[in-house]
Amino acid sequence: MMKTGSNFLRLWQVLLLVILILIWHVASRSQNVAFFFGEPWQVAQRIWAWFVTDADIYRHLWITLSETVLAFAIGTITGLAAGLWLGLSPGASALLDPYIKAANSMPRVILAPIFGMWFGLGIWSKVALAVTLVFFIVFFNVYQGVREVSTTILDNARMLGADRRQLLRHVYLPSATSWVFSSLHTSVGLAFVGAVVGEYLGSASGVGYLILQAEGTLDVNTVFAGIVVLTVFALVLDGVVTIVEKRLMKWQPRAGETEKL
Repeated sequence: MMKTGSNFLRLWQVLLLVILILIWHVASRSQNVAFFFGEPWQVAQRIWAWFVTDADIYRHLWITLSETVLAFAIGTITGLAAGLWLGLSPGASALLDPYIKAANSMPRVILAPIFGMWFGLGIWSKVALAVTLVFFIVFFNVYQGVREVSTTILDNARMLGADRRQLLRHVYLPSATSWVFSSLHTSVGLAFVGAVVGEYLGSASGVGYLILQAEGTLDVNTVFAGIVVLTVFALVLDGVVTIVEKRLMKWQPRAGETEKL
């Protein structure tokens, strides 16, 4: 029954997408609308040319995906480490709190020119920008997850003889895991944003560079084609995170199971 309901929902989601594309197609018959929003058929043709006819997007897409994955990995690892450290160190947390808040409040886009000077116009300046977006999302979620650990569970674990390392492995990390994965879904999109914005501000390759070139010639169809490609691949990465989450979070009860208990 649940599978049938899920399939029915998926059908409605696809139907909604088809309706939106049809509305776009009908509206784009007006030249004024087509100038600003493009035409879905022309967008589809541009994507087909990128991947099949000309096959010239793969190098750009590989660069953007490499920047995204590197930023995602580095930002997640550093955010996890910093969140655990400060979550378990009240003194360091109190000392660094104003500086962390100040860094998080800073508009990270303004760092793009600085990273360009530091790392050049290669992939690492884009990775650095994207890392600043991913890091704080993961950091604050992990930090909150560690701070939310029940004192009762900690006391019981200590009574059973658990040392600091065992508490970290069996109590703090499982508590922070669900917070981590909730942040990773947001981080995937932010990693893409950071990579593309970095390419947009200064690059000679990448999908963001293709979009920038298209904007320079007022080629709105290519701009929307780039947006569609980036959106699809961001959804693919988000799906990968979902699969990993389901495998690593098997211990977590599903919705409704706790009510049955």
